[in-house]
Amino acid sequence: MKKFLSVILAGALVLSLAGCGANSGDKKSEGVMTYAEYNAAALESQVTIETYVQANQSWWEEENKITLYTQDKDGGYFIYNMNCSEADSKKLTPGTKIKVTGTKAEWSGEVEVIDVEKFEIEKGSYVAPATDVTDKLGSDNLIDFQNRFVSFKGLKIEARDDGSAFQYKYDGSGSHDENSDLYFNASINGQTFTFTVESLLCDNTTDVYKAVEGLKVGDAVDMEGFLYWYNGANPHITKLVVK
Repeated sequence: MKKFLSVILAGALVLSLAGCGANSGDKKSEGVMTYAEYNAAALESQVTIETYVQANQSWWEEENKITLYTQDKDGGYFIYNMNCSEADSKKLTPGTKIKVTGTKAEWSGEVEVIDVEKFEIEKGSYVAPATDVTDKLGSDNLIDFQNRFVSFKGLKIEARDDGSAFQYKYDGSGSHDENSDLYFNASINGQTFTFTVESLLCDNTTDVYKAVEGLKVGDAVDMEGFLYWYNGANPHITKLVVK
């Protein structure tokens, strides 16, 4: 979810490596939900989770807030607009274990943790490997992987409505200099899907942003990113390779 435009990017794209110092099998602390318990919890209820930072979408200087993509071995948790000092934001690098208490909420289909009351940095480290969900595209169970770090393989770039391989902003009204989000379409097995480079996660200086700007209709691509949701699957891509 992006509700603010003035941000300072607080770095750290997810490493696409498996098990970096992984303590992914460790038990939850007392009073902490498993992913299954979190998943079953009612919307607007209080939740307490332990999870591992995979990437920082943004740190908003004016209000000392940060948005995190996080994951444990069982599922992903999107933590939106968490109160966080600049000093602490620099500690929230990929793999960092945190304990968070907040409210489970939903926005346009995206399930997230908001109104965080407190968070703690704990001992432990885990960087999630990308789960290949190519065969889940277009299926009802793709949502089971929401907010996880995933991969898509062997897709073909399709033209946007204006015939281009990508657009700045969803309607083509943005630009490189404005650091706009990038939108592009890719297909597999006769179905076409929309993908996004979220500029608060991967700005116009990153390899993935430049790779999308270089796309041509018909290119074959492999991708990695976070399975964000906005009125349907809206993956936030962090890596793209033209085959």
